[in-house]
Amino acid sequence: MIQRVTVSGLFPPPTYSHASVVEAGTRLAFLAGAVPLDADGKLVGEGDPVRQAEQVVANLTEQLRAVGSDLRYVVSTDVYVVGTEPAELSAVWDVVEASGLSTGPHSSTLLGVSCLGYTGQLVEITATAVVPEEARP
Repeated sequence: MIQRVTVSGLFPPPTYSHASVVEAGTRLAFLAGAVPLDADGKLVGEGDPVRQAEQVVANLTEQLRAVGSDLRYVVSTDVYVVGTEPAELSAVWDVVEASGLSTGPHSSTLLGVSCLGYTGQLVEITATAVVPEEARP
């Protein structure tokens, strides 16, 4: 169902693949950016990108569950982190890697940005996932 490709002629990525290929006819879910807000809309982990990343992954997990998928079936993510230092981005990536998103491993881009949509927001993750056959109605 999912073919994950690491290209031998390119530098090997540490915990993600260069590409993910999904056969035609597979149901895909394109998820809006998961953000570090709780169910009441309150920011979780103010000033703490690692805590925010944990909340983002928890929210992403719920988004996936709602469409009949889970972290194992994510084929691509974009991880946005407010910050300019590689260490800030790496701390968030450690959360992503520990979450199960790297099980695939999936294709991913990690970006340092100047701001995100909510006041105090430091992390956001967008994702594309396969909805497995057994989860379809």
